[in-house]
Order: sequence, then structure tokens, then C-alpha cells
Amino acid sequence: MNDKTKSLILIHVSVFLFGLSGIFGKLLDLNPIIIVLGRVGFATIFLAALLSIFKESIKLNRKKDYFILALSGIILAVHWITFFKSIQMSTVTIGILTYSIFPMFTTFLEPIFFKKTLKLANVILAFITMLGVALVIPSFEIDSNTTQGALWGVSSGLSFSILMLLNKKYAKSYSSLVITFYQDFWATVVLIPFLFILNPSIQQSDMLYLILLGIVFTALAHTFFIKGLANIDAQKASIIASLEPVYGILFAVFLINEVPSLRTILGGVIIILVAGYASVQSKASE
Repeated sequence: MNDKTKSLILIHVSVFLFGLSGIFGKLLDLNPIIIVLGRVGFATIFLAALLSIFKESIKLNRKKDYFILALSGIILAVHWITFFKSIQMSTVTIGILTYSIFPMFTTFLEPIFFKKTLKLANVILAFITMLGVALVIPSFEIDSNTTQGALWGVSSGLSFSILMLLNKKYAKSYSSLVITFYQDFWATVVLIPFLFILNPSIQQSDMLYLILLGIVFTALAHTFFIKGLANIDAQKASIIASLEPVYGILFAVFLINEVPSLRTILGGVIIILVAGYASVQSKASE
């Protein structure tokens, strides 16, 4: 099995785990900031243990890298907070589908990050994706929880696109464990003060969910995804990640009986089909 195939498998596994993580937005009756703090906090502890076991150094090559990884950790926190806020205000399906338009943002941002040419075909696909989002939102009343949830989801997609492109820059310079550790560590540092500001009431069941979310659906999933980026370009990884809403919607239906409307499904199909078409085009142009 060559490195590219291994990377593809890692990204697919990570996307499957990410798809399940949205369910925790409904299982945990906590402020999204606290959910994310628990997620990155337990992930940091687990990753630190792995780094120690594998005797892997966390020393970075340049001082600038410490700053960039700290910044990416803050972006990671923003991404997950907006993601869970979206799900809590609307549904798992709407939260995941609106976040999943991040390939559209990648289309416009990747040429800036990597000095690539912006293709007209990708711009057209991006606007078709927006049509899918328009169908996902049943109404455009700003006071509607569903509309606000969708807007939070779009914000989550934008922040994830930026995060992924930053990860792409460093995936070949450092191990996925090191990158993930720094990002989760800095996200934890930034969010810890909110534990005292919000003073949440955390039940034993909440703690168990947060541990599971932090270790399996964050530390492992995030590490797999970043490791896969070492041999897969950012746009293709974005396209594979478009399977996340499929997993998320199915789990929402079977685990919490949250059945999406026909209009929402139609919008989701458009988003996923556009991503699939873009995947074929991307492969053909290699």
C-alpha cells in the first residue's frame, strides 16, 4: 500500500469519526464553549501521552511556527464552537450541511495560500453549492433559530477551511501528532478562562461524553486527518470530507430520531453531488 492510499484511508476514517461528533451537540446540554473546552482539553492530555510514549519531540523548527500553530489552535476553537452552536440552535443535519460548504471557501482561499490559479469551473461549483445551502434553510428570517443555526454553520465552514489550509502548510514539516497537540493545547489555553466565567454544571454523564468526544472523535480523528494531508491536496481532502454530512445525518436519524425535511435532503444532495463532481474533475486534472 503506497503513501497516497494510506493517506486516503486515514482521511476517510477521520471524516467518519467527525460525522459522529455532531451528535454530541444534542447529547450534551452545555454551552458550546464548554463542550469544546472539554473536547480539546481531554484531547490535549491524550495527545501528550502519545507523544511521550512515542518519544516524539514537540520542538518546532522556527519561532514563527509556534505563533502560527497557536493561531491555528484559536481558529480550531472558533470552528468547533460555531459548529456546536449551529447544531444546538437548529439540527444536526443543518449544522453539518452548512458547515460542509467549506470546500467552497477552499476554492477561493487555496489560490491565495498556495499561489494557484482560480478556475472558473470551481467558481461555478461554489455558487451551485450555495444553492444547496439556500434549500437547506427553510426560511431566511433572521430571527429564526434555523436561519441563525445555518449562519453559525457557514461560519464554522469558513474557519475550518482556513484551518485546513494552515495545516496543509505544516503537514510535511511536522508530524500530525505534534500539529494536533499544539492546536488542541492552545485551544484549551484560550478557553479555560470561560470555565470560571460560565461556571457550568457538569454531570457525570456529561463528563463521560466529553472524554469520549475528546479522545476518539477529536484526538484520533484530527490526527488522522492532518496525517492524511501530507500526501493529499487540500481540495481533494475537502471533497472527501463532504461525506461527513452523510454520516452525520444517518447517525442523527438512527441515534436521536432527527429526520430531516425533504427540502433539507434535496439541498444536502446538491452539496454532496457538487463535491463528488469536483472530486472527479480534480482527479482528472492530476
